[in-house]
Amino acid sequence: SKMPLFSVPKEVAVGTAMLGVAFATGMLAGKRYPSLVFGTRSGMMEKNSPLRQYILDHSLREHPILKKLRLLTLDLPWGRMMVSCEQAQLMANLVKLIKAKKVIEIGVFTGYNALNMALVLPDNGRVIACDINEDYAKIGRPLWKEAGVEHKIDLRIKPAIQTLDELLASGEAETFDFAFIDADKESYNEYYEKCLRLIKKGGIIAIDNVFWNGKVLKPRKGDLAAQSIHSLNEKLLRDARVNISMLPIGDGVTLAFKL
Repeated sequence: SKMPLFSVPKEVAVGTAMLGVAFATGMLAGKRYPSLVFGTRSGMMEKNSPLRQYILDHSLREHPILKKLRLLTLDLPWGRMMVSCEQAQLMANLVKLIKAKKVIEIGVFTGYNALNMALVLPDNGRVIACDINEDYAKIGRPLWKEAGVEHKIDLRIKPAIQTLDELLASGEAETFDFAFIDADKESYNEYYEKCLRLIKKGGIIAIDNVFWNGKVLKPRKGDLAAQSIHSLNEKLLRDARVNISMLPIGDGVTLAFKL
């Protein structure tokens, strides 16, 4: 069936076009230099590659308290679970681009990306931060306070589905501007559907780990995470409710722009 045309604010349309060009450029580069794309968990390239370091050296503008939290997180046994810093910067730029005030984050970990987004929200903005483990978030909370944005982050320690249902029940459908999904992969489709109801037209849903370390290419039997992500990737391609860009950054991120 024919996909609908854009009916979103000018700023979002321009942003989508720019991201589309970036993705197309990346794919062309991949044809010439296959090792640059879809290589490892880092998505575009090895995390320690000189080219990735060049990208960070020439594009990363990391708030000093963000950097402090990133380094603390990387010292943890599961530090690799944290969103990549260049990807987080893109999320913050998108939040600024659409002048977001209300954001949902599903999967907080130590709170690096919650802090990242809170820093660019207006003083009356808020991040509904969903997680089931408060232990890791306790690492980030003092730094939220140090950055002066703790009042913008509403941490809810319970299953994210429960929090999303509570938001819908309280009449907050179509009042959020941006959502970031990075939690248990088996629930991705349910997170996406509920976020789609909560996000207003012109809003953005960012879905992390859509490459799942390359396992989506041929999900193994019994690998529910890879199967769930692959299934959602195929669904998003045909979902007429959104326009999408799948970007080779971090472990792959899909941006869904609600129509």
